[in-house]
Parts: sequence; C-alpha cells; structure tokens
Amino acid sequence: MNLRVRENPWRLMLAVNAAVLIGVFLHKISLPPYVPYIHLLVDYHFGFTKRALIGAIISLFEARVPVWLVFGLSGAIWLVTAGLFIRLFRRTFGFDAKHLPLFVFIAGSPFFLKNFMHTLGHFDIYGCLFAICLLLIPARSLAYVLLATVFATILILIPHIHLLMYVPTIAVIVALRYYLMQGVNRQNAAAGIASLVAIGLLFIAAQFYGTMAVPEAEFVAYLRGRMADPSQTNLLSFGYIWYQPLSKEILDTWQRLPHNLLGVPVFALLIWLHTPLWRYFRNLITALSSDAHRRIVVAATVAVSAGYLIMFGIVFDYSRWISNWAVCLFLILHAVKTLPASREVPLISTEDRKTMAFGWIVTLIPRVGIVRPF
Repeated sequence: MNLRVRENPWRLMLAVNAAVLIGVFLHKISLPPYVPYIHLLVDYHFGFTKRALIGAIISLFEARVPVWLVFGLSGAIWLVTAGLFIRLFRRTFGFDAKHLPLFVFIAGSPFFLKNFMHTLGHFDIYGCLFAICLLLIPARSLAYVLLATVFATILILIPHIHLLMYVPTIAVIVALRYYLMQGVNRQNAAAGIASLVAIGLLFIAAQFYGTMAVPEAEFVAYLRGRMADPSQTNLLSFGYIWYQPLSKEILDTWQRLPHNLLGVPVFALLIWLHTPLWRYFRNLITALSSDAHRRIVVAATVAVSAGYLIMFGIVFDYSRWISNWAVCLFLILHAVKTLPASREVPLISTEDRKTMAFGWIVTLIPRVGIVRPF
C-alpha cells in the first residue's frame, strides 16, 4: 500500500480529502443551525409562500420539527449526491490511475462536496443533485425535457434563487444531452419553450407573490408552534426574509459590497488553483467535432456565469455563489464529455509537479464558506 501511495500520490490526496470532509462535518455540527432550521418550519399554512416546499413536505410527517432534522435531512441528501456523483464520474471517465487527478480536482475541490458539507441545511445541493440525476438518466425522448421541467419547478419552490443558481445548468444539460444529440423538431422545440415560460412564470409568482401575507408576529408564533423546543427563539431570527422585498435584498447587498469585495482576490486564487481542470475543460471544448457544438457550449457557459454575476448583485452570500458556479462548470464538463469529439483530449498529468502542488493545496483547503471566504 505504501509503495502504491509513493508511486501515485493522488491516492493519498483522496484519503486526505476524506479526512478533511470528516473534519468539516464535525466542525459543522458544533455550530448552531440558524437559517437552515427555520426553512424546515415554513410551509403553506398561510397560502402560497416562497421557500416553503421542504417545510411543507416535512409538515406532512412531523407536527413539531426537531433541530437535529437539519443535519439528518441535509446529511442524507449530501450522501445521495456524493454517491451519485461518484457513479457519474465512473460512467463518464472511470476510476483508473490516469483519471485520479481529474477526480481529485473535482470531487476534492473546496467548491464542491466539502463546501456542501459546510453548508448543510442550505438548499443549494438540491440543484446539484437534480443536475447529476439528469446527467445519469438517458436523454432519448421528450420525457427527459419534462423531467427536467419538474426538477426546475421543485428547485424554484425550494428557494426561487435556483432560477439563477442551478436551473440554467439544468437547461444546458438538457440542451447538450437531448437537443444536440436528438435534434430539434417542432414538437420538442414547443415543449422546451413552454417549459421555459412555465418556469419563468413560477419564479415571478414566488418572487413577487410568495411574500408572507400575515403580520410577522403571527408568522413567528406559528413557527414557534412547529418547533420541537419553542424556547430556542434565536433560531427564528431570520424570519424577516419572508417579508423582505427584492429591492431591500439588493440594497442590503450593495451596502455590504465594499466589504464583501475584499474576498474577490481569494476567490480568484481558488479558481486559479483549479487551472489544470479548466485547461482540460477548454481542451474538451476545442476537441468537439462540430463547430456549432463548440459555440453552443461556450455560449452556455457564459450564460450560466452571467446568472451568477446577477446573483452577486442581488444576494450577498458570495462564497456560496462562487462555489455553486464552479460546481455548475464541473457538471457541464461531464455533459460536454458525452458530445462527439474529433480527437482524444490529454488528461491532467499525474507527474507534473506544479499540477501535483495544486492538487495538494486544493485537497487541504476544507471549504470556501457561505458569505466571506473561509
């Protein structure tokens, strides 16, 4: 075993990543679960409400919600997501030695599974989970488009910010795996347009008509009645987000902008540390056999990135946004790999010292954070 590690240190990086993940989990459960807990309490008791789908589902089974459910539910979703991603990587690339650096830079990235562990209880991971499912499911019929629409609908009801966070990536996966491979005809084009319109209308409804209609005191009293321990009123401190209009969210974000922009150099450094992965992604695109496919992939990547730039101006959870942006690119990379290519693409080197140094640094960084770096 020691000889195998010396011959291929990327195996050791995987072991270290596992240890870091355990450390992130232990640190996470020692912290009080503020926002994630209140999201499990809000349901549709007062009518259609944004950010309420998960709470509504829980209310079907639990009249009073214990705090531990934040970790129980999100931990289960994390395990499912990690397992499905491993299956996806195995199917797309395989787990032979030459693909280990690629796996380390993706699965071991502080943007991905480690940061999802740190943000347990937040609902970003649901978008990643649904996107992975769409990468695993065969894309041979119109049912694929309908399933993607269902996934996007669920995501917007979980929170509506998914319209910019993961719904564009889901649309890209559908475009690359279904429309580019099966071709566009009148029927599936109409279905795609109808899906986009329906998702857009649902977002408008959630954003502008999903605000809580009752006084905040009545809302908080109802939430306290759903708590397993009503004395922990500090866990309800984020109830204002169900009353806050979009204009107030933008104002808060821009007021914090000068301070939050101090983290941009750190984000840039983290992105730079993934250079071997970005270079491989670029080579995948340039190796595509169709010029049209190359242009579509580039345009789709730009569109997904533009959605995250808009989020930067609306909500100030910058570490979450930059991490999910990177995850979206990781998933799009898998979709691009399924397109016809004109030549083989060189894999990330297992011997290059600079690449190996980047791999170790990426491995040792435990996570990116929620608002500010680390």
